[in-house]
Amino acid sequence: MFTWCAVLFILGILAFIDSIFNMGEIFRRVNSVFFLLTAIGLLIRTTMKMKSRKHETLQNRVFSLEQEVRILKDGHKKLEEY
Repeated sequence: MFTWCAVLFILGILAFIDSIFNMGEIFRRVNSVFFLLTAIGLLIRTTMKMKSRKHETLQNRVFSLEQEVRILKDGHKKLEEY
């Protein structure tokens, strides 16, 4: 994530320098394409991380519910033996 942000920051600096020195039309097109591709990459990575986080949260919830069921079964066995 830090790499994506660094790339966007560098492209922003280059765009600022381009606007000050008026380097040319080709650089503006290339810079806008790099901004577009970096933004798409950042969006895809963020959505993938959100999905994996949701999956991990559900796995943790299932694990805790399985532990609760195990505790309740042990308590039920102890009550039957009593």
